[in-house]
Amino acid sequence: MTASIIDGKMFAKNLKEEIARKVETLKINHNLTPGLAVILVGTDPASQVYVRNKNKSTNAAGMNSFEYLMDDNVSEEDLITKVKELNKDPIVHGILVQLPLPKHINEAAVIETITPEKDVDGFHVINSGLLATGGKGMVPCTPQGCIMMLKNHLGNLSGLDAVVVGRSNIVGKPMAQLLLNESCTVTIAHSRTKNLAEVVGRSDIVVAAVGVPELVKGDWIKKGATVIDVGINRIEMEDGKTRLVGDVEFKAAVQRAGAITPVPGGVGPMTIAVLLQNTVTAACRLLGVNEPE
Repeated sequence: MTASIIDGKMFAKNLKEEIARKVETLKINHNLTPGLAVILVGTDPASQVYVRNKNKSTNAAGMNSFEYLMDDNVSEEDLITKVKELNKDPIVHGILVQLPLPKHINEAAVIETITPEKDVDGFHVINSGLLATGGKGMVPCTPQGCIMMLKNHLGNLSGLDAVVVGRSNIVGKPMAQLLLNESCTVTIAHSRTKNLAEVVGRSDIVVAAVGVPELVKGDWIKKGATVIDVGINRIEMEDGKTRLVGDVEFKAAVQRAGAITPVPGGVGPMTIAVLLQNTVTAACRLLGVNEPE
């Protein structure tokens, strides 16, 4: 048995096309162009590439893209002042501060400054609380992308056993909550979980988001399970070159799973696509209009 591959690139492409249609409808019917503002502090190469891709995707969807580049040594006060300006800007519907921030800046303080309605990353404590209590807030992009792919592949998730390996506020915890909202029976595990192989082995759904290369071994996977690998780890090979691997031992897991996301090309492309979707949702909620179907 070889698992089917869940193609995140294709899923994200289709979602972006759907978002572009929604944006065109909003422009025609409501004279509304969703706008996304991204703040990048410093010159981290990976963050620069990510922000550049966000800008390109935002423009391609017909939305307004606003970039704000700030020096590494910018003060926390100045960064928070910029966020407050964007909170008040009527043409900005989504605000994203690219993480990580320099060590002298309190990330939590900056995130909490973003008005929750414009927090398209879904990291604000109010949005986290709304997700935990079944309210209607902004949902973090990566977990939302994972749940979309799971529902597309499996349909109804109700009653399935799921394990989330990872407990971060960005992926692990919101992912578990989303699975609970779909009536799954959910276990949150991590690198220190005792009998991790046993926990994984009884799960119909495995979401790996712990940030440890190939921590989840292929022979742990229950036959026919659906595996969502959020991890992106760069490892060095014997010849000195590097390659990307996930948190799941893919070559072995693909022989047991029913379906699995690859790394790269699985979850990664969905994150930006869902960010655009969140911006459209935020714009509609802020302006009090129905989101196009």
